[in-house]
Amino acid sequence: MRFDIITLFPELFAPLLTSGITRRAYESGLVDVRLWNPRDHAEGNYRRVDDRSFGGGPGMVMLAEPLFKTLAAIRADRNEVQPAPVVLFSPIGQALNHNAVANWSQSAGAVLLCGRYEGVDQRFIDHHVDQQISLGDFVLSGGEIAAMALLDAVARLQPGVLNDEGSHQLDSFNPALDGLLDSPHYTRPEVWQGHAVPAELMSGHHAHIARWRREQSLRLTAQHRPELLAQARLSGLLSRQDEACLKQVRDDAPDAINSTGSKKL
Repeated sequence: MRFDIITLFPELFAPLLTSGITRRAYESGLVDVRLWNPRDHAEGNYRRVDDRSFGGGPGMVMLAEPLFKTLAAIRADRNEVQPAPVVLFSPIGQALNHNAVANWSQSAGAVLLCGRYEGVDQRFIDHHVDQQISLGDFVLSGGEIAAMALLDAVARLQPGVLNDEGSHQLDSFNPALDGLLDSPHYTRPEVWQGHAVPAELMSGHHAHIARWRREQSLRLTAQHRPELLAQARLSGLLSRQDEACLKQVRDDAPDAINSTGSKKL
């Protein structure tokens, strides 16, 4: 797969592409990342890429023409039969989640547009952007961090990138966990500052360990992300044993948040 990044600050991506375990995806070409600076396609001595907003107001707006020329250069370089989608990171975009990342990880890639300043000229968005993505209800100084988040999430799902190829299947939100939160993790020493590792994890009994992890996943999800629990229930993914565990959680903590978002489980 190939991701072409349109950014005014390509140097920001160097640590992502050369550090950590996900660099395997980039170095091997499993995830081909190419950086494009609109300044290289801007006109004039100053290679201007932004201007004041019509109607007044603070901040600058990214010019449409340099972006258009950059996109044209990308299209020519990709020489593709089916044009890759152009993705803009913006507050109005659909929130990025595990399902979206999984879909991108099996795609041929995309052109990722990293906005800056007050945003991008709406005319370019209207005529050339296919999808918009948001990381959440907050504003960043640019789309680069959002692009890196998507690249990292996609890279770690590629075969051979993680030391244990099955480890990502036990991540929070993964269908293997029925979309619930992951259970807590512990490592050596067995006792740290007087706090011992849960006995179930030390039992060596695989079935007991699996059940303990499932119950912890249910408890954490009920407490912190009850809407995920509600979705799992609607999808028929909770067993009678799961429901019995949740009933115990209700009895132990009657004020816990329930699967509908109210103050009961």
